[in-house]
Order: sequence, then structure tokens, then C-alpha cells
Amino acid sequence: MDDLASEFHVSQLFTPLATRAITLPNRIVVSPMCQYSYTDGLSNEWQYIHLGTRAVGGAGLVFTEATAVLPEGRISPDDAGIWSEAHIPGLRRITDFIKAQGSVAGIQLAHAGRKASTFAPWRGHGAVPIDAGGWEVVGPSAIAFSSDYPLVTALDQAGIDRVITAFVDAATRAVRAGFEVIEIHAAHGYLLHQFLSPLSNARTDAYGGTLENRSRLVMQVIASVRAAIGDTLPLWVRLSATDWTEGGWDIEESVTLSRMMKAASVDLVDVTTGGNVAKVKIPVGPGYQVPFAAQIRRYAEIATGAVGLLTDPHQVEAVLTAGEADVVLLARELLRDPYWPLHAAQALGESVAWPSQYLRAAPAGTPARNETGG
Repeated sequence: MDDLASEFHVSQLFTPLATRAITLPNRIVVSPMCQYSYTDGLSNEWQYIHLGTRAVGGAGLVFTEATAVLPEGRISPDDAGIWSEAHIPGLRRITDFIKAQGSVAGIQLAHAGRKASTFAPWRGHGAVPIDAGGWEVVGPSAIAFSSDYPLVTALDQAGIDRVITAFVDAATRAVRAGFEVIEIHAAHGYLLHQFLSPLSNARTDAYGGTLENRSRLVMQVIASVRAAIGDTLPLWVRLSATDWTEGGWDIEESVTLSRMMKAASVDLVDVTTGGNVAKVKIPVGPGYQVPFAAQIRRYAEIATGAVGLLTDPHQVEAVLTAGEADVVLLARELLRDPYWPLHAAQALGESVAWPSQYLRAAPAGTPARNETGG
């Protein structure tokens, strides 16, 4: 497909990507972005419109925000969830609409671990007190993220088993809710990342110490989720490639883990960085995380996604044509402009279908998607 695209000078950004039984219509992915706008984790009009608008805008894959597999796995009391059957109907409404626009619906399954029970950004900072709706948090070790974050109870084996079961149950519900790409969140300092990093994992049992042991929970979750969703749906993992701190999780370990994940039937590594160390200095700039995606893609020989200050169509086209990643995930740029994919197509000289309802504003000759709108 890539050779055919090159022959006819088709933009890589707008070349479909087939993985297992699912084909993304283009390589533009709505990155999971927390909205902190829910009660008891239940979907509502905000999530429906927020995600639906990005599908109308032409993104190939639309991810939910980090969706908690357990109530205590929420980052804040206001997070989205999928820990019960009650969450399915609202999510199904969203996936139906996304598919009606020609996009693919994806869900990011998450457990915040020691970074749970914190305030939504605009409501405060640090730990939410128990009497204000907070809860006791868990992690690999009794090491708090920072002085104003909750104290941590180290998970015992029963607690670890409960987490694995919760990811499996959540993945099963996600498939029933209509999601066609499942992503496991093992980044940004949340529970699975906490187990990976020696800075947050001081265990001396089978889940601590060596890279193999620190990776054990991630690999158990991956194997269990893959068994639950079957072989037809893509399974992604979001991974922080580095803690940006001496002695922390690093790119070499990320490459090794990515090889392990590929062998365990993971289809793509969604490469980000940081999140596990408070107040760490990160050299932020346009495309600053792309080199990590490129290294993992090259040395682990697995598909990758690049994310982080990717804003310009020509910039992201260059990432793909250089073979540094297979998809690009946009976050803040899609908050600023939900119709970025349509505008990117114009910038790159591509003709992509617009919603029938919006054709009067499209360039002459633009094809229609012919969707009903759900």
C-alpha cells in the first residue's frame, strides 16, 4: 500500500493503515485527552460531542480519554470509567456516531495507581481528601508521587490479580460498547508505568528488581487482554519511553519491552515520555518525542505512534515519510481545531471526503462521506 501511495504521490498522512481486521482511513489519531467532566465515570453529552466532533473533523481514529478500569483507578473523581455494565450504553452511543462519520473508535484503558484521587486541574491540585470524595490509592510500592499527592498502599498479590481482572473485564465491555482499537495505558506515571520504573517500584518480589520482573504486570495485562478481545482487533500500548531522570525508566528498556510486547501480539506502541517524576525538566519543543518513536520502531521492529507538539501538516507528513512512526497522535492541536484533518488535506494537496452537511463550505469538487450523522 505504501509503494502504491508513493507511485501516485499520495500523502502518507492520508494513506489508510490496515491492522488485523481494522483499517484506519488515515494516519491521524485523536490522542486520549482527559476531560474531567463525568459523574461515576458515566458518559454524557460533553464526551459525546467532544469525541464526535473530532470524528466529524476527519480523524482516522478517535480515542477516548484515559478510561478507568476500577473506581479507585481514576485520576480524579471526575474521570471517565468502564468498570461496570452501566457504562456501556453511553459509550455505545459514542462509538456508533464515530463510525457513522467513517472514523474508527478507540478506547484507552487505564489505572492511575499512586496518581489517583487527585483534583481535576481547574479544581485544585494534589490529593482529594477522603471526606471530599477522595479514596485510598495503591501502587507497586508505598512511595507517593510527591508531597501533596496521596499516601500509597503497596499492592499485594490479591490486589495485583484484581487489577489484571479489571483490565480484562474493561476490555470485554469495550468490545461490547463498539470500540475497535484497545489501548492499554502504561505511560505518564500511572499504575503500569509505576511498576516499570525503578523510581516508583522498590518491590523485592516477582514484580520488582529486574526489567523482566518490573515488566511482569504489563505483560500479564497484555496477555490477558489479548485473550479477551481475540485476534481480530488491534491492541496498542501507550508507553513513556523515558522518565527523563537518572536511574529511571529509559529508552533502552523501552526498546526491550517493546520487543516483548510485539511477541505478545501488541500491534503498535504509542510512544510518549515522562509523567512518573514530579517537577522533572523536559526539553519540550516541536516533535520532541518523535526520536523515541523512531528508535522503538527501528530497533523493536514494531509499529509506533508519535505524539507531542505535532501541529503542522508538513511536519507530521515528514515524520511518516521518514519512517519515524506509522501514525501521529494529536492532542492540543485538535482542541484548537477539531477540523485539522480537513485543513491538513488541503495543505498537502489531498482531496478527502467532507461530511455531506458541510459540503457547502468545502473546496470545489470535494467528495461527500454520505454518512447520516448517527
